[in-house]
Amino acid sequence: ANTLEVAEGIRAVMRQLQPTLPAGMKLEMNYDSSAFIAASLDEVMMTLIIAAASVIVVLLLFLGSVRATLVPAVTVPISLIASFLFLYLFDFSINILTLLALVLAIGLVVDDAIVVVENIHRRLELGEPPLLAAFRGTREVGFAVIATTVVLCAVFVPIGFLQGNIGRLFREFALALASAVACSSIVALSLSSVLSAALLRKNDHRSRVLDALERGFERLSNAYQASLRRILPHRTISVLVLAALVVGVIFLLRLIPEEFTPPEDRGGFFIGVRAPEGASFAYTESYVDQIEARIMAQLGQGEIERIIARIPDFGGGEEINTARFIVTLTPWDERTRSSQQIAEDYVAKLGDLTGVRISIFQRAGFGVGGSSVPVQIAIGGSHYAELAEWRDRVLQRARAIPGLLRLDSDYQENKPQIELEVDLARAADLGVPVASIARALETFMGGRRVTRFERNGEEYDIILQSPDDARRSPADLSDIYVRAASDGSLVPLSSLVKMRESAAAAAYNRLDRMRAITISAALAPGYTLGQALDDLESIIREELPDTVQIGYRGDSREFRDAGSAVVFTFAMALLIVYLALGAQFESFIHPIVIMTTVPLAIFGALAALWSLDMTLNIYSQIGIVMLIGLAAKNGILIVEFANQLRDAGHAFDDALIEASRIRLRPILMTSFATIAGAVPLILASGAGAEARQILGVVIFFGVAFSTVLTLYIVPVFYGLLCRRTGSPGRHAARLHSQIRQSSEEIV
Repeated sequence: ANTLEVAEGIRAVMRQLQPTLPAGMKLEMNYDSSAFIAASLDEVMMTLIIAAASVIVVLLLFLGSVRATLVPAVTVPISLIASFLFLYLFDFSINILTLLALVLAIGLVVDDAIVVVENIHRRLELGEPPLLAAFRGTREVGFAVIATTVVLCAVFVPIGFLQGNIGRLFREFALALASAVACSSIVALSLSSVLSAALLRKNDHRSRVLDALERGFERLSNAYQASLRRILPHRTISVLVLAALVVGVIFLLRLIPEEFTPPEDRGGFFIGVRAPEGASFAYTESYVDQIEARIMAQLGQGEIERIIARIPDFGGGEEINTARFIVTLTPWDERTRSSQQIAEDYVAKLGDLTGVRISIFQRAGFGVGGSSVPVQIAIGGSHYAELAEWRDRVLQRARAIPGLLRLDSDYQENKPQIELEVDLARAADLGVPVASIARALETFMGGRRVTRFERNGEEYDIILQSPDDARRSPADLSDIYVRAASDGSLVPLSSLVKMRESAAAAAYNRLDRMRAITISAALAPGYTLGQALDDLESIIREELPDTVQIGYRGDSREFRDAGSAVVFTFAMALLIVYLALGAQFESFIHPIVIMTTVPLAIFGALAALWSLDMTLNIYSQIGIVMLIGLAAKNGILIVEFANQLRDAGHAFDDALIEASRIRLRPILMTSFATIAGAVPLILASGAGAEARQILGVVIFFGVAFSTVLTLYIVPVFYGLLCRRTGSPGRHAARLHSQIRQSSEEIV
């Protein structure tokens, strides 16, 4: 069900009930998880507006004309509206991820229109009339527009096939992005061309600022052309630079810590309480009252808004030695500290309560967890006794790791119990059936419903049970008597049974139908889930025999499944992009040249994550997959236009340098548009800002770094590998030349 719809339905019922309540009574919401979702949606919508405005400003600065800026700007609303249509057709919803996809799409949907408008604008400046410039300019870049669109959509296809919870969510993300980009290419090749012919004119009026920017860009273009001529002969240096960046990518992947999702301020946190096994309700309640009093003292001070506590823990369990608090914080804009900082503060404030185990945690990203222990690794085998021995060896080593907190397992032989062994021979001699002994124990110690009575139309259960003070210790069993069947005499139970105190496990758990013990732990600040699982797996491999089976639960399972799926998705995206480029360029070499930009973008993204102390998580990994398409589009612009110039008869080196110079402006424009769309994500605040910031950092620095080096790496590798290659246009040009020659001979 949709969380926001359910929450709104509950609020509607509350509004209906409020007038029916007695005077002075008010119905309020104790906990509402939809508040985070609603606040995140508002923040993403604001980010969407800011990103659109930023992209339009970039277009104005590069094109230098309000009318020229209007043409690509029109593609933004058209493409976004079209993506909503696709979401509707596939029965997807408008959620945080689809809106986040549209934020990123703003910087992408204008790319195709930028390429078309810039090329038409260039031909106008060369003296062509508007209609002819629009026709020839669009045709000239049509192949590049289609190629970049196919590549970007091809990157998003594998994302849609991720499995599990992550796949279900990012499938909508991929569809929203792919549909927006696909629609933008159609708009660029049709509407943008028509609008350019109608609106653009040579020497359109510009302000002094825009004229100064235009002159500055001309100087930049000339300087780039001169530097490219000096660098092209030194190909070895460029090859070494690319090799060094590939090695740097591998090194950074090992250096950057991994986790499932970044810690998010979800507007509250949880406090779990566990008393010793066998503790009474009163014992647990006494500690809950102390914790409650300490939290209540902070109400009204600007951070904590409301608390709720329950014994036993939420979920309908019967373990009265457990409890849970839900602490709701004030709205994000009304406090200066994050929920993580406030929760860490309470770790110290409650640390002196040693009679219970207290764990403070927050709900996991995507709502898939909520467990107080993100680390949950299971060891499986044939016998619980053997597994318990293995568990002790792993825990002994794991306690030396400072990043692991509250190490525990789900198999603890500390639940107190009393074993009663009936003396069958003596019971038979005295004429006491074993069933009578069992019934007496059930009645006095556990309670038994014996009948019901009716009063005023209501039925009441009659339950027999000993008073509390008569069943507090094992010695109280001596006060229980059973009746002999032979003569009806009362026989003390203590003379019929032997009593032995012992301890056993509270539960015998399995994982995938296999006997298993799960080792769990919380994480210290700065210690990630990926590091914790890697360290524990190393201990298990070193300490336990090869027959041990390893499994995962909760957040750890989601993290492992998502990590392997993203690696496979990345490999598939590379393969699909290569095949798509190979089909379009009819060459195995040109795609290699274009894809030399991918390591550049990935290195820039990873270097930024490492320098900013961020992690590799599901958001940053999806962003890195996106960089494959974002980086490749710059290489497509250079390679495709160099092929065109070669087909037109230019010498190889001249065609390469001229293509790089002419494509400098659209490359910078499209890259700056993408970067401008990512800036609001980096500067995000409020609910869900942590995830948006990481995705923004990956896109911003990946695109920025690759753009600078692409301008040199792609021309160098094109000159190194493509000197003896052709292009799809060359076959058409040769055929056209042959037809023209035959026609002249016939004439």
